[in-house]
Amino acid sequence: MDWFKLVLHQHFEPKTTTSGPCNAMLLGARKISRHWCIRRPNLSLSHTPTTKLNSHISASLHSLCQVEELDDFLPWLERKAGAEISSVLSIGKSAYGRSLFASKAIRAGDCILKVPFNAQLAPDNLNPELKALLSDDVGDVAKLAIVVLLEQKMGHGLRFLFMQDSEWAPYISRLPRLEEMHNTIFWSEGELEMIRQSSVYQETINQRSQIQQEFLAIRTALKNFPETFESITYEDFMHAYALVTSRAWGSTKGYSLIPFADFSNHDGTSESIVLSDEDKLFSEVLADRNYTPGEQVLIRYGKFSNATLLLDFGFTLPYNIHDQIQIQGSIPHHDNLREMKLELLKRHHRPVSKDDNGFSSSMDSFTIKEIRSGSGKGKGIPQSLRAFARVLCCTSPQELSDLVEEAAQHDGRLARRPLTNISREIKAHQMLISTLTQLAEDYDASVKSLGLVSSPTTRERLSHRRQMARDLLSGELRILESASAWLKNYCATLMATDCHRDGVCSTKQPRSRTERGEM
Repeated sequence: MDWFKLVLHQHFEPKTTTSGPCNAMLLGARKISRHWCIRRPNLSLSHTPTTKLNSHISASLHSLCQVEELDDFLPWLERKAGAEISSVLSIGKSAYGRSLFASKAIRAGDCILKVPFNAQLAPDNLNPELKALLSDDVGDVAKLAIVVLLEQKMGHGLRFLFMQDSEWAPYISRLPRLEEMHNTIFWSEGELEMIRQSSVYQETINQRSQIQQEFLAIRTALKNFPETFESITYEDFMHAYALVTSRAWGSTKGYSLIPFADFSNHDGTSESIVLSDEDKLFSEVLADRNYTPGEQVLIRYGKFSNATLLLDFGFTLPYNIHDQIQIQGSIPHHDNLREMKLELLKRHHRPVSKDDNGFSSSMDSFTIKEIRSGSGKGKGIPQSLRAFARVLCCTSPQELSDLVEEAAQHDGRLARRPLTNISREIKAHQMLISTLTQLAEDYDASVKSLGLVSSPTTRERLSHRRQMARDLLSGELRILESASAWLKNYCATLMATDCHRDGVCSTKQPRSRTERGEM
């Protein structure tokens, strides 16, 4: 544990795609500059989803969800848009709140909803007078949160600034109330203690701090409208901010709340996503499969781990195939070759890795995903992590020089091939095993400390959040255990190979043969 430590789950940068007329931007909800950004990708029509997420809504629940048509909302939105939004969907209630259901039979490939840009809420809806007073420190997410706050106030009957009632009241009134949101920024200190082992704990603290900085930045401008904003509190702003980061999509036109589309729930088996056409000025969703009338229609928010889902959306999946965990490597100060190793790692720096959503991770961190086969090549354990361990275990300048020479003879990447010294290769991977095993033990203790979730004395909200904490920690524990199991199998195979070569065996034969892991 002197060499590796857990780090914040992800720090993402936006990725812009510019192919064709339909441009879009993928946005991560980790810290970008000084602003927290939107989780949901809004992709170009030229993009086709190819992989799936695990669903938090089981197929068996689809037929149990009773449709309760909200007659006034869709007609209101279509009048506002000046166009038909959907002829095959209706709004109803499911076990997960407001949802979209098939009102008619739907076939795969059908356009099930289409929302013009003029029927979407964006920072452009902000009053120009107020917008001009906002400093550069106020990001578009905060600006859109202010729009939501203004519409909430006007929707409650307060006429100010625009001297009229909210034209968005039918939509704003249907957004989740504060008490209905379970993003970790709304958890109490006691509830957060349940996930202290996870990086989500520190990220929650960081996100709260960031939102508070945004609030302080807008307060200067809001003071110019005391009769308007005097009653708005930090809690109000945090609620509006979370509504934006959990519900809005980002595109080249900015960040948008898309009424009706954001009533859809997340399903990991779905390949339906929100598509944006920048030329025709609308967003749409295409069905990825057939639906029968009354069946809930779901879309994919993104390939997000439980850490992301809990922090940014306020829910988790019992089993999430996109769970992952990050550790950060460092060279101990007592290492006599520390400076030489640091210089080599800097010179042969690894490429910035990308996650399933196209977001970059930091140069000195390593993202571990679940390894699904103990006898495969260890896909899920980044080669850069194993290379770092090989550099770390070198004990002489000559060994480091040999790695440099080997890199020059191949693709230039340092320590990507197994060490020729099998004992040294085993030592490097045993170092990783030790780190991951200790982390797994800590996670296991945290999961066990949660106790039984279904205790009759537990309040409903706490019970719900405790289950989400269990899902989060159990998923990250599963990643650690799968990585540790593969590494142990890899070392056992190397030991068996070494003993057969030397004719002396001091360890048991491995149960299954593992690939050497060359790239």
